[in-house]
Amino acid sequence: MPKAPLFNMKGESLGTVDLPDEIFGVEPHADVLHEAVVMQLASRRLGTAKVKGRSEVSGGGKKPYRQKGTGRARQGSIRAAQWVGGGKIFGPTPRSYSYRLNKKVRRLALLSALSSRALEANFAIVDTLTMDKPSTKAMISVLENLKFGNTLVVMSEKDRNVELSARNLPEAMVLTVEGLNVYDILNHEKLLFTASAVDKAKEVFA
Repeated sequence: MPKAPLFNMKGESLGTVDLPDEIFGVEPHADVLHEAVVMQLASRRLGTAKVKGRSEVSGGGKKPYRQKGTGRARQGSIRAAQWVGGGKIFGPTPRSYSYRLNKKVRRLALLSALSSRALEANFAIVDTLTMDKPSTKAMISVLENLKFGNTLVVMSEKDRNVELSARNLPEAMVLTVEGLNVYDILNHEKLLFTASAVDKAKEVFA
């Protein structure tokens, strides 16, 4: 059973916590992690690239010159692709790049990401994480006390003061257990759970 160090907000050690094997003790699957990250990044693509085809560019439908007798190649429209200002052939049009992985694959990828951080000892638990008011300075102090740099903070439920305190930090991000995703876990070196978030994870991933 994997273990994680337990700290308070001052960075003082409070012992260790046993983590559930079914969530944090899964053997990481690199191929599944890759599939999940590619899916997430594909879903974020805007897909707004657009060019005009021959039916959309300006220009009349009139034949530019007669079919025979000019010595030149026959032409049917100045909107054809070979003309300057003509339409593009097979150009990009607005589309969605998103797709879905199977539910079991998505679950395995998420558990693999959590387990990889736990097995690499890049995982810690803080007993409580609360802010009286939004304060970037206070959040920096907490992370420095824990000696955590590039960190994903996971809460059991939304806390606006904590979220606003971390918002201006380029290397910190706050998510709830329900908002956990493979890309954000792998995109941060450290994973910091609150004690209540570990309990919530047991419920969500049971």
